[in-house]
Amino acid sequence: MTDRDTPITDDELHAYVDGELSPERRKIVDAWLATHPDDAARVASWRAHAELIRIRYGGVAHNPVPPRLDVARLARNQRRWTFAAAAAMVIAFVSGGAAGWFGRGALEPPGPPPRTVTADALEAHKLYIAEVRHPIEVPASANHLNPWLSRRVVGIPTSLKAPDLSAFGLKLMGGRLLPWQPGQPAALFMYENAALERYTLYAVRVGGPDTSLHYDVSGNVAAVYWGDGEVRFVVSGPADREKLLKIGQAAYEQLASRTRT
Repeated sequence: MTDRDTPITDDELHAYVDGELSPERRKIVDAWLATHPDDAARVASWRAHAELIRIRYGGVAHNPVPPRLDVARLARNQRRWTFAAAAAMVIAFVSGGAAGWFGRGALEPPGPPPRTVTADALEAHKLYIAEVRHPIEVPASANHLNPWLSRRVVGIPTSLKAPDLSAFGLKLMGGRLLPWQPGQPAALFMYENAALERYTLYAVRVGGPDTSLHYDVSGNVAAVYWGDGEVRFVVSGPADREKLLKIGQAAYEQLASRTRT
């Protein structure tokens, strides 16, 4: 069997669309597509999809990774906090007595820098909706998607589940794990509709009171956010206030009914 007779994989078709194949392999794929109309139709659809994504979100794809999502930076912060805690313990031990008592607050590492969950969610949304080939880490078809993200973010495998937003024409694509604070990740679920508009649900575990729905705009995207116990949720998408509030309300009701049963 020659290379031209070997079935072409989906990974190769994606690489073909992205222009990542060698000239020799590209010729083989060209020959394959000429005799396999189903694969040719899929490639054409992917190209059209990619072009729409580039037109709509192309500028975002070239932005640098937001500092809040930089893993190396978070790791450096963690090392600095550990060093500060160790130094404070030495000082307290040497000082002793009353000095040790009044200096006990210094034994605790400084808290993380103030951050806004909604701002982080919008940055993650803008970064990943522009991805054509790898917008998610785990597909919706994977049975472990919800328990994996729930266990990592909330600590309970059944507490966090992507809401069903099919009533709004939104299909769950999958999700990914993101760095948030040192040792504390965030979950990002991604949805897409027939118009190729993408929406995301961002969730982090952080203390605070329960809050009702709030709306915030950042350029051509917006977010609906709320607090539910120890979890903060943010739904992000195109800046259509009425539509996004309805989607956020549906997600709010599903997530609230599950965590309180």
